[in-house]
Amino acid sequence: MSDASHTESGRSATRVKVCGVTRESDREAVVAAGADAVGVVSDVPVDTPREVDADTAADLLAGVPPLVTGVLVTMPTTVEAAVGLVEDAEPDAVQVHGGLSPGELGALSRRLSQDLVVAVDAGADDVRDYADAADALLVDSVDAAGGGGTGETHDWERTREIVADLDVPVILAGGLTPDNVAAAVETVDPFGVDVATGVERVEGGERVGGEKDHEAVREFVAAATRREVAA
Repeated sequence: MSDASHTESGRSATRVKVCGVTRESDREAVVAAGADAVGVVSDVPVDTPREVDADTAADLLAGVPPLVTGVLVTMPTTVEAAVGLVEDAEPDAVQVHGGLSPGELGALSRRLSQDLVVAVDAGADDVRDYADAADALLVDSVDAAGGGGTGETHDWERTREIVADLDVPVILAGGLTPDNVAAAVETVDPFGVDVATGVERVEGGERVGGEKDHEAVREFVAAATRREVAA
């Protein structure tokens, strides 16, 4: 993640990651909005419009500029599969959902030069086991297969307890939008926030999966970091 900045109160500013980027234009919009990290999803076993193939993932991540973190988001079934994908995509950081045990995640972390972000279900009882294997923990609302991007919020008070109890940075995800992210940050006080579905384009009342609404991205970053929305 990018270096810390501070609000006028002295509290560290919340980092922002926009995930599920599938197009160059959306990547550029995310960067222009001031997000700290761009998430690109590849090689996941769930059906999602936010997934891209390995070559596209590598191209999108290669275009993330210096001082912004390009994050490969994946759901590997083995440590070897994860290592191979990381070697091909060359991200700045790796975010893993589902599939691997804490021990396997520890083995993966030792094989990577990148920081490892581990996603966990907000309601899980073994969060600390996963935190021990991670450089950061992403607390999400997950589906039955262990994937994120559900668009559902979870118990922020419980997540605040996780933040207070763990030494690793905690990133809040799950159902965040430009309208609720400021309240989420105030309640949880996370290291960072992560959004995917909450800033997607809406057409005819339906969300267009995998395509970002650039104005919503700007509003989200501004609300999460307490900045003014750029004109």
